Amino acid sequence: MGYKVLCLVAVALIVGTISSANGQFTKEQCAVKAAARINCGYSGITPQQCVEKKCCFDSSVPDAPWCYQAQAVVKPDEHKTNNNENNHETNNKNNDECLW
Repeated sequence: MGYKVLCLVAVALIVGTISSANGQFTKEQCAVKAAARINCGYSGITPQQCVEKKCCFDSSVPDAPWCYQAQAVVKPDEHKTNNNENNHETNNKNNDECLW
């Protein structure tokens, strides 16, 4: 029974560290697959130092950057609407603004 309690405490501490270290980002923004993480820190960086660099920190994935860039998350309500429902084209030259 003591082992189970110890495991639960360890998990709680890890989750608490991850969530508090990413205070400026949502879980969704920091939910980057290990293979897709772009390193934002250096070996031995602390969660606090990582957050100060405006990055996500997650030490639970071995062989992946622990301090990494957050992913941009576009919410559906941030898309601009267009009167033509079938038009998913853009109106700007850079082709970077969705209209649906």
